[in-house]
Amino acid sequence: MCGRFVLAASPEQVRDHFSHVEREEFPPRYNIAPTQPIATVRLFEGARHFVLVRWGLVPGWVKDPASFSLLANARGETAADKPSFRTAMRHRRCLVPATGYYEWRAGPDGRKQPYFVRPRAGGLVALAGLWEEWCDPDGGVIDTGALMTVPANAALSHIHDRMPLVIAPEHFDLWLDVKSARPQEIQALIRPAPDDLFEAFPVSRRVNGARDDDPGLLEPERAEEVEAPEAPAKRRKAGQGEGGDGGGQLDLF
Repeated sequence: MCGRFVLAASPEQVRDHFSHVEREEFPPRYNIAPTQPIATVRLFEGARHFVLVRWGLVPGWVKDPASFSLLANARGETAADKPSFRTAMRHRRCLVPATGYYEWRAGPDGRKQPYFVRPRAGGLVALAGLWEEWCDPDGGVIDTGALMTVPANAALSHIHDRMPLVIAPEHFDLWLDVKSARPQEIQALIRPAPDDLFEAFPVSRRVNGARDDDPGLLEPERAEEVEAPEAPAKRRKAGQGEGGDGGGQLDLF
């Protein structure tokens, strides 16, 4: 799964990479969590557009979003067949700009250590996303979205068995083309990223709380502090921010 990610690039860098029409201004974010707004890029009338959606897809047929499970991720292998995702998979694909994401690895002592996963060459990646519109009884419209995941590649499978689906720049047009792209062409894009694309390193457990959102979250931890069990950890009470819990949620902008 992918439960947190980072967008620390400047608006100019995002616009240059994704070639969207809008000239949006936004601050760097270092700990984006479900239920928060996320940046997406979609195709409309032949041009790419920058649009904010709430992270947590709500299908249009849902009557009460409050009683519907939060769909932060969609499995790439089954999204085209699942009722919650199949319409978006056919008609509402998007790209989600990111400079990296977090994943948690379970340690031998039961504690979960967060890792930051980022491109080895730096810069941005495009995570594959789906978006939907949900209309309330009064006519209000909410755009929501989910990130797609695939089995982890060999370089990252020791951390977690899933990873976000990454769309390479040469495939942006194909992924965003919901009118003429053939299903088999889209299916061919649903695969793990190359083993040499990302690097991963352990980071502070502060990332477990979504209220922490600062560059310090990306600083590497020393390996011995990560792998070696700590005696005080056995006396910690349950629910103190381990394993990437949601914590408090903040606005993206």
